[in-house]
Amino acid sequence: MTTMPARIIHRTIRRDWRTVYAFAAKPENMPLWASGLASGLTRDGEDWIADGGPIGNVRVRFAPPNDFGVVDHTVTLPNGLVVENALRIVPNGDGCEVMFTLLRQPDMDDAAFESDAAHVTRDLEALVKLMEQETPR
Repeated sequence: MTTMPARIIHRTIRRDWRTVYAFAAKPENMPLWASGLASGLTRDGEDWIADGGPIGNVRVRFAPPNDFGVVDHTVTLPNGLVVENALRIVPNGDGCEVMFTLLRQPDMDDAAFESDAAHVTRDLEALVKLMEQETPR
């Protein structure tokens, strides 16, 4: 398999990394900031099921709870394609950095990649707003 082009999208959050991680790693909270999962997630064993809209239901598996700020997750599409999503919460002084590594999929054109990057950016900005202005769940 060829290495895919990647873009790291990040935002700074003025909140302790452990608080951000505890909120962001909880699948039940993801619909509050990750618009691709806005319809919610339903637990199915070790996985979670999300309504993928016109493509159908997608299966999501999250990294187990950890002390390193890793919120990685794989998304399995109805056609069997597995998309690896690397999401990290990294300490930065009294706050943290939230970083998502966006990989350009093999069949994705420039416009679709830019659209995905804009989507991730909006989601991370929503997380920043939640974490800096509200008490996390």
